[in-house]
Amino acid sequence: MTDQGKRGASPPAIELREASRAFGPVVALDRVSLTISPGEFFALLGPSGSGKTTCLRLIAGFDQPDSGQVLLDGVDVTDVPPFERNVNTVFQDYALFPHMNVADNVAYGLRVRGVAAAERRKRALEMLDLVQLESFADRRSTQLSGGQKQRVALARALINQPKVLLLDEPLGALDLKLREEMQTELKSLQQRLGITFVFVTHDQGEALSMANRVAVFNAGRIEQLDTPRALYTRPKTAFVAGFVGSANVVESDLAERLTGRAQAFAIRPELIRIVTNGASPTDHVITEGVLEDILYHGASSRCHVRTDDGAVLAVAQAESGNAAALPAPGTRVRISWPRASAVPLE
Repeated sequence: MTDQGKRGASPPAIELREASRAFGPVVALDRVSLTISPGEFFALLGPSGSGKTTCLRLIAGFDQPDSGQVLLDGVDVTDVPPFERNVNTVFQDYALFPHMNVADNVAYGLRVRGVAAAERRKRALEMLDLVQLESFADRRSTQLSGGQKQRVALARALINQPKVLLLDEPLGALDLKLREEMQTELKSLQQRLGITFVFVTHDQGEALSMANRVAVFNAGRIEQLDTPRALYTRPKTAFVAGFVGSANVVESDLAERLTGRAQAFAIRPELIRIVTNGASPTDHVITEGVLEDILYHGASSRCHVRTDDGAVLAVAQAESGNAAALPAPGTRVRISWPRASAVPLE
């Protein structure tokens, strides 16, 4: 690339450089570096206490790193207060004002900035139309369902036209069906607006279905930062393999007994099959054991097989509608999987 091309390239929407944050003896974030591109839907994924929310708070300016830097659009904002950063945050509890109607809730940020009442109302209605709630403008927030409150919170966060929208477990309080509907709506909204979304969640299904890239946090560090597909198909560590979806993680000593190689690996349950007849291809690992139990999950059944080598492997079998298609628990079975499907772990 020429020097001119390099100068013309857009800086990252968000950049963390070796950011650390501790609370007493607890290290919440340990020298984390990442870059998020303009217009990207980026997810911070991990269990409670992994560092993802602390990372979000540093970006928002609600907290400051003990060391390292936070940059927005290439500008160091490490010491800049939240209200001077061009970012807005949507929280899990919505944080709507119960004494205000929906339109006034949405327009609150404009009111703080001194925008005239007529203009506030006009822009609030435009935002409510964007989230399909214009007809609810004069209702109290207490009259709304959980999903409607979440849309109002989104409209309020977007009315100031931030370059970055931070979402802290925004769907955590919703039931499963509504959560899935809101996932689709959020992704569609982000694509229409082109705003950078940073989405904190402990739900790997949300992260995989919505984000362009995902940073998987564990113990204050990023275990892996990758596309959803790469995280699922090529996890780098045992933690990522087990946290992102379901995986059989086989340690090196057991791996050597199963495959002849002393290399820890992960294998997804849906890639293992119970061999009921015929021979498996030569490029498959084949082992035997006892089918201990079968858990019915609707579209598939989860079988647990204790192999003669000492492993307990989960096997996902597509549901055929015929309960007799699977051997009964206690039956000796053969299982196999393609050698190339086993992912070596660090």
